[in-house]
Amino acid sequence: MNRRLCIFGEVLFDHFPDGKRVLGGAPFNVAWHLQAFGQAPYFISRVGDDPEGEAVRTAMRDWGMDTDGLQTDPQRPTGRVSIAFIDGEPVYDIIAPCAYDAIEPPPAQQVDCRLLYHGSLALRDEISKRTAQGLTACQPDTLFVDVNLRPPWWQRDQVLAMVSQAHWVKLNADELDMLHPSAQGVAAQARGFLASCGLRGLVLTRGSQGAEVFTDGGERFAVRPQTDIEVVDTVGAGDAFASVIILGLANDWPLQLTLQRAQAFASRIVGRRGATVADPGFYQGLIDDWKLKA
Repeated sequence: MNRRLCIFGEVLFDHFPDGKRVLGGAPFNVAWHLQAFGQAPYFISRVGDDPEGEAVRTAMRDWGMDTDGLQTDPQRPTGRVSIAFIDGEPVYDIIAPCAYDAIEPPPAQQVDCRLLYHGSLALRDEISKRTAQGLTACQPDTLFVDVNLRPPWWQRDQVLAMVSQAHWVKLNADELDMLHPSAQGVAAQARGFLASCGLRGLVLTRGSQGAEVFTDGGERFAVRPQTDIEVVDTVGAGDAFASVIILGLANDWPLQLTLQRAQAFASRIVGRRGATVADPGFYQGLIDDWKLKA
């Protein structure tokens, strides 16, 4: 069996006041992009026995994704986030419980992860948390944790314990402040967090200021977005960024090159509406430029 990129966590629909719904969830978005880049990820999640669950399964099949890791829950509904706008700013109501809170261990013969990705939201419930811990215990070559702190669904001590098991962690500057507050500069703060958690590498995203990578060997790499980027929608930009960081780690790209490519892809995503793009042509230029093989 080929060792696979395993993506664990939530898949859900964002529901907007105008009745529109958008398929997403950070792990799902990452898996979607990796599929587009020819990496055939194994997506481990759970949906309800409902029309939205069937819509998730259909979207995955239409995109050529493996649905073997997508479970169906007979009682809990498919994940849902209700979005309202107050003074023009979005307010999120992440519904609980839902199907992705009860992800069960996949069959052992299906799981051989050279890289395991998971976030923090799907670990809010004990069932999914135990499953993630079981997957981690299988000792993937790389454990990549994408921190997504969504009130009230996180506790600092629990997130730090989760992060301390990881090899690589991605978070943004606000999340770094919440998990590792420091009066020092960003670089010292990031290095202190990396050392305290025993990480190989830390990916720090800083919005319009770009992103940086810090390693346990003392290296620091940085990238900034181009100034002429048209921004249509920033939803999912971090997931796009994470997907290419994973792509780089899986293919042994130099870290500076990986960071540049991640920023380039995130910049393309923010020019489109939505966190994912259901057009293979959108990815083809990058596949050719990066000489990717399925």
